[in-house]
Amino acid sequence: MGTSATIGLVVAGLLVVLVIAIFNRLVVLRNRVANAWAQIDVQLKRRTDLVPNLVETVKAYAKHERETFEKVTEARAALVKAGSVGEQARANNMLTDALKSVFAVAEAYPELKANQNFLMLQEELSGIENKIAYARQFYNDTVLALNQATEVFPSNIVAALFGIRPREYFEVQGAEREPVRVKF
Repeated sequence: MGTSATIGLVVAGLLVVLVIAIFNRLVVLRNRVANAWAQIDVQLKRRTDLVPNLVETVKAYAKHERETFEKVTEARAALVKAGSVGEQARANNMLTDALKSVFAVAEAYPELKANQNFLMLQEELSGIENKIAYARQFYNDTVLALNQATEVFPSNIVAALFGIRPREYFEVQGAEREPVRVKF
């Protein structure tokens, strides 16, 4: 075997090792994105499970606020049915807006604001909101890493070869950028 053939085999071997290393990195990033999304999903599920208890507690004090409770119920149902990242982001934003209305109603009822169950639910919701915010940030950071890897050379070639595509960020829209107001 000649020197040029040996060099050719070494270069080919290095290219194969490079493609394998890039592919493995892309797979790790893709799996991190899936895991990050699962963490958001867990927190959103905890939130949707908490909402009916919160609504029932507020309903006991504010029976005539039917429209507010219907909005919360609709938003919760939309979040449960949402499939894609975009759909879940929109449904999550609807639920956030609806919860703002619930807390606005609660402000009008001092005896509700002093109710121990309501205070516990408020505190739990506040904790869940913080966890959702962290999970969104982690998800978006992980999506950024994957998206960059699928766009820069030479990993963009490997990503295209193996069908690894950029992912969608979890974004909030317009008025939903306002924080949930939880007053104690």
